[in-house]
Order: sequence, then C-alpha cells, then structure tokens
Amino acid sequence: MDITALLKAIELGVDQPKDQLLSFVEAVGDGTASRDETVGWLKAVHRLGCTTADKVVLTQAMIDSGAQLAWEKGPPVVDKHSTGGVGDKMSLILAPALAACGCRVPMLAGRGLGHTGGTIDKLESIPGFRCALTPEAMTEAVERVGCCIAVQNEAIAPADGVLYALRDVTDTVDSVPLITASIVSKKAAEGLQALVLDVKVGKAAFMKSMDEARELATSMVVTAEGLGLPAVAQITEMSHPIGTHIGNALEVVESIHVLKGAGSADTRSLVVMQGTALLCMAFELSQDEAKARLEAVLDNGKALEVFGAMCLQQGVDEGTVEQLLSEPESVVEHAPLTTTVVAQSSGYLSSIDAFEMAVIARECGAGRFEVDDVLDLAVGFVVHVEQGSFVHKNEPVFTFHHRQTLDETTVARLRSLPRIVTEPVSTASRLLATVHSPSTKP
Repeated sequence: MDITALLKAIELGVDQPKDQLLSFVEAVGDGTASRDETVGWLKAVHRLGCTTADKVVLTQAMIDSGAQLAWEKGPPVVDKHSTGGVGDKMSLILAPALAACGCRVPMLAGRGLGHTGGTIDKLESIPGFRCALTPEAMTEAVERVGCCIAVQNEAIAPADGVLYALRDVTDTVDSVPLITASIVSKKAAEGLQALVLDVKVGKAAFMKSMDEARELATSMVVTAEGLGLPAVAQITEMSHPIGTHIGNALEVVESIHVLKGAGSADTRSLVVMQGTALLCMAFELSQDEAKARLEAVLDNGKALEVFGAMCLQQGVDEGTVEQLLSEPESVVEHAPLTTTVVAQSSGYLSSIDAFEMAVIARECGAGRFEVDDVLDLAVGFVVHVEQGSFVHKNEPVFTFHHRQTLDETTVARLRSLPRIVTEPVSTASRLLATVHSPSTKP
C-alpha cells in the first residue's frame, strides 16, 4: 500500500490508484494500516473530496471487507435508508409493509445519533425484541417472515466501522464522499436489488440546505449505480416533527396504529411515498399501482401481521406480540410524568421546532451524549394538533412524557416550541425533490 500515491491523487483531483485504494481499505479493515496513515487519508478526502470512481471503489472495498448477504432466486430484495430525523419511524412500518407486498427486506439499522432517533432504540422498547442478528440469522428471518430489522454489526463492512470511529474523533464526519461510502456499503452488502434513500433537509436535519442535501443525494445515488444497485433519493423536509409521536417507545405505538390503517396521515404518507418508489423499481409497476398495493396492506392488516411475525422471529414472546398489536400502549414503558403545553393564543399551528424538541428530549434521557449512555426509552412527545390546523387559546398542542422533574427554564423552552400564526397555513408535501440514477429515471 502506497499512502503517498493516494494522497497525491487526492491533491490533484484525479482517480486514486485502484489497487492502492483497495489495499488501503483492506489494511484498515484488518488493522494493519497505521492510525496516522488512516487519519491523513481521511483528512485529505474531507478537505478536497474525491472522484466518483474513487467513491465506487471505496464503497466496494468496504463491502468486500466483511460478510455479504446472498439470496436464492425469489422475491426482490429491497431496503431504504434515512439520514435521520425527528419522529422518523418509517422503517418500523415500511419493512413489514414491503414484505406484505411480496418483497424481501433485510434491514440493517442504527441507534440514535445526536438529536435524531434510532430505529434500533425504538425496537428495543418492545420487551424481548432482539436486534443483534448475525448475517445468517438475518437471512433466515427474511426467508421465514419476509423482513428483519437488525442492528449494524462488525461482520458487515468492518472497514467502515474503523473509519467511522476515526471520523468521529478527527472532525471528518461531514464529508460527502465518506458519508456516501459508509451508507451505501452497508446497504449494498445486504444484497439489494433496489434502494430508496431519504435525505432529510431543514433545521432538524443534518443537511441544513437544499444544496447540501442534493449533493449528498446525488453522490449516494451515483455511487450505488456504479455498484449496479438501482437507487432513488427523496429529499424531504425536516423542520416540523414527523407524525404524532416522537420518542423511542412512543414511536412504536404510533407505528402500530399506522400498521392498523389508522394513525398519523403525515407518517403514513411518507411510508407510502418511500414504499411506492421501491415497488416501482422492484416490480416495474406504475406509481398508481405501487401506491395502491402499499395502501392495501396497511388497511387490510397484512402489514401488521408481518410486523407481529417479525417480532416473534426476533425474540418477542407470543403473548406480548398479541398484546402489542392490539393495545401497544399497554406493552411499552410509560414515563411517570407528563407536561402539556397549550396554545398561548388562538390561531393556526404553523410549526413545532423539531430540533429544539429533540434536544430537550435528549437532555431528559431520550438520546445519547456518550456511546455507552443508557436511554430512557419512555421519554418523548405526543402531538395533539396537526400542522396547519386551527387551535384555540389554552387548547393542548402537545404533551411531553418525562421521568425527571422539569425546571422552569425547560418548561419555558417547551412553551416556546409551537409557532401559532393568525393566517391560514398551507402544508405542502414533505417531498422537496427526487434524485434518480440513470436506471431508475422515469
């Protein structure tokens, strides 16, 4: 491995020597690359970027550094990835819904990062749910049930795990090429035939501007295409919280309501939008046909049935599953205290500050500040008023569920979260733009 050749190519803005880049990633994965070499390369890519060809080679090398899921001939294998939001519980609903539509969904997911929630933390609020699955256990679960949701593990793309840990301590996290390779490598290692990427943008997202979101979306789609994986990126708004329930255990409750054909229209619309894109790629359906299939399995109980089967497959006992599907509020943990915020004046709910909402929840135990922090899975919010709806003075807007007593400053912050205006508010679709690869462009 010639690290000098790699750094020189990055400086010149040309493709890094493929054999040297492959050797470098292999050395990172097996621990023979020195920390100084690895950090030097990370900082060069963070500062100057790299070519599209480099991103494809880097991502493939990360995939090759670990286990890859292989599938017998059969239903299409699909998945989605979100860059993280507030109230983003789509994975819990989408995986079983897609399986009910005839797909195989081997979903790898993560824990909460910063102010954003994590799918794994949410599922672990279900008593007995086991997220630590080996690649073999993932394959078995998908073949039996149609889907699984497992925590990211060291067996898949281990080189990414090393690079990710170093990125976190060297201020190189916000590099589009490195984010791209990290996300796409883990998804491609699942053996997918189609991928939808939800790139969130706004005050409560990691991408704050449309330019940043479009750059990342395009990078991931083009890199996936370079690996032969058809992908579509949907850029969605993330300033107002998604749905009615925000917080780990509370989001499980809302997810089950949506799986029963009820619940938040906001949440359901995002699930249907993402699922429609995947079904169009997987089965070559029209938008209308794909949307009708998704909506049908949410309304007729088939998606809920698959969710229950997934819970059983991943360790939840049968009695708990039955109770969870019929009355989820009685299964997940409840916070002992609640604080309800009411409208300070009559008017239309323009927005709720999703970022500050998540920050407060994190401070009260819903999120991590250190890797080994133990979460309070019951902490979160239930929103009572839809965005754009008229609310009367002193009418409840949301309720905060918490364990610790709140000081006056925190209560004042909670009261400042809603923005109520006198004029009617138009609530447009959360979808702001779509980025297609050549193979998926309509």
